[in-house]
Amino acid sequence: MFIEKFFGKMRDPRQRKLFYAILGGKVLGVGLCFVLMFAASLYFSGTAKVHAQDATPATTAPVAAEPAKAANADAPPVAPITAAPAPAPAVPNPPYVNPINTMWVLVTAFLVFFMQAGFMFLEAGFSRTRESVNVMLEGVVDTCLCGVLFYIWGFAWMFGHGNGLIGHGAADGTSWYCLQHLPETYEGTGVATLAIFLFQFAFADTCSTITSGAMVGRTGFWGDLFYSFGVSGFLYPIFGHWAWGPDGWLTTIGSTGHLFASLGVPFHDFAGSTVVHTIGGMIALAGAIALGPRLGRTFKRDGGGPMPAHNMLIASVGTIILWFGWYGFNPGSTLSAMDTAGVARVAVNTTLAAATGGLAALFFVYPRTKKWDCGMTMNGILAGLVAITCPCYWVSPLGAMILGAVAGVLVVLGTDLLEYLRIDDPCGAWPVHGLNGIWGTLSLGLFATGEFGAATPTGADNSAASLVTGVFYGGGWHQFLAQCVGNFSIGIGVFVAALAMMYLVKLTGTLRVSKDGEQEGLDLHEHGTHAYPEHVTSQG
Repeated sequence: MFIEKFFGKMRDPRQRKLFYAILGGKVLGVGLCFVLMFAASLYFSGTAKVHAQDATPATTAPVAAEPAKAANADAPPVAPITAAPAPAPAVPNPPYVNPINTMWVLVTAFLVFFMQAGFMFLEAGFSRTRESVNVMLEGVVDTCLCGVLFYIWGFAWMFGHGNGLIGHGAADGTSWYCLQHLPETYEGTGVATLAIFLFQFAFADTCSTITSGAMVGRTGFWGDLFYSFGVSGFLYPIFGHWAWGPDGWLTTIGSTGHLFASLGVPFHDFAGSTVVHTIGGMIALAGAIALGPRLGRTFKRDGGGPMPAHNMLIASVGTIILWFGWYGFNPGSTLSAMDTAGVARVAVNTTLAAATGGLAALFFVYPRTKKWDCGMTMNGILAGLVAITCPCYWVSPLGAMILGAVAGVLVVLGTDLLEYLRIDDPCGAWPVHGLNGIWGTLSLGLFATGEFGAATPTGADNSAASLVTGVFYGGGWHQFLAQCVGNFSIGIGVFVAALAMMYLVKLTGTLRVSKDGEQEGLDLHEHGTHAYPEHVTSQG
């Protein structure tokens, strides 16, 4: 249909001329962008090299001349010619920003930020018509709130030095609150610290948005503001520091003198199956439990079933936007465009896990109803993406496909479990993010091939000491157990803290709207408007 319509229009000279004009403009625009990027990279790379050379002292030490040999044995020896004393060693050069890696991190940060549009579409599509505006505004306001909190103290608590439980800033005791006293580059990455801040703010925003997926349709807007403050300001940066902080206690397990030294390997979470998705999923589960089900929600064991989504079109588009954004989430976590093989491997693994996750969910659900379930397929894709987020750097494409397919089945079983327990999770936030965040983290201990180590500012470090090997590749159970320690400690800790936070907000009377407000619909009750006013008028 589309092809016939296209060629039909192309028979019209005016339409053909318009098509070629638009196509030419797009090609020219894309080409100009690439030229500008290439020119900027060359310019900044050359500038950095010049600064580095200017700051580097001469390192060639003067060499004493060899004593001259006498032409005659009886001649007096010639005194050796000695060079001037060597100058005192200069102060080591300060690190300079790697322009290519910094631009790579910034571009991938923009991709991760764009995932907010995907989450908003997905959650609005899975919700009901009368709460669509509420979902959209929650997504926007959560982003704004997270940005401010991550600026004031979140970044310092999560990525600053401190102790095993929480950070505060530099190793010398200088605080990073409000982004003060930041070093030019972060740790040994060569990436500008402010670029790391922006990248990690987008991750923090993702965690807060995951939570709202289980709480749509009955959460008061004041309650949303309160729990979002707790998630972005406290739960995420504190528990995230455990695994990603420079001195978080999970970064040191398995080493001599630290906890679980007998494991001999550290906990790994490359892009956040635990830090982002398990944290977000467990907070979402706590929120759904504290809120209770929506009015009129009857579960399968009581003769009912899930409430239908109001718009699978935008939910499906949201899923694909999230898939696209995941190419920033996972490949961007290398923090290095120089590790070309690693970036490509991560991108391919991300693609394959999403594909097999969607197919596994589609075919696993079909025998139940003899219908092809769009909503569950979308969640299967997301489950595969969540699962591959932790092990994406260390597994093979085949391993990515297998663990993605398992994730597609798990998301269905997780949804069934919540239905049986009478927990109302409209968007499947816990089955997608919580359950498959756990699976993805543990899968590293099974599928890591033992071929890959770590990304560095100049390429890949595949030295023997840095390789990660799972059970299926002869690595034994050590890495799997380290993954269990890291994921379970964060998951259980977050769930307990989140449950306490949600019930504390509930005590204020703001967590859930009134019965009348919920029946009226959050859009009208909380925001005074409808998402589809023409539809409401036509129904009236």
